[in-house]
Amino acid sequence: MLKDGTYTAWYKTPLDQGTGIVHVADGQIWGRDSLMTYHGSCQVDGDRFTATVLTKRHTDGRATVFGVDDELTLDIEGHCPGKIATYTATAQQVPGMILHGTLILTEQKPAAPEQAGQLPAFNPGKLPKLPKRSR
Repeated sequence: MLKDGTYTAWYKTPLDQGTGIVHVADGQIWGRDSLMTYHGSCQVDGDRFTATVLTKRHTDGRATVFGVDDELTLDIEGHCPGKIATYTATAQQVPGMILHGTLILTEQKPAAPEQAGQLPAFNPGKLPKLPKRSR
């Protein structure tokens, strides 16, 4: 099941490949990569999901993985049985080209426990001394 959270994204088309960050929460999906921002809505049904995502360029330069520089509308279908989802997407503006991708759920590290008590004051006089060298 595609859970709410932050995902690392990897995707490729026959033209190119890329990576990005994707957030999913409350039926919404949004994120960014080195060229584009994306946002849209997603629906989850068991371990299957669908999404419609609009992309918008934020950085000039090379072409997108679809080979065009314009804004795109992606139709996404995927499968997420655990922490890793796989999906395919098509861009309405580039008929016939398929994007294959993977989303990996980012695990949040538990917060470091707070230290009980106070740390002693730093005293450089208590550091070990280096041996004296002859000249």
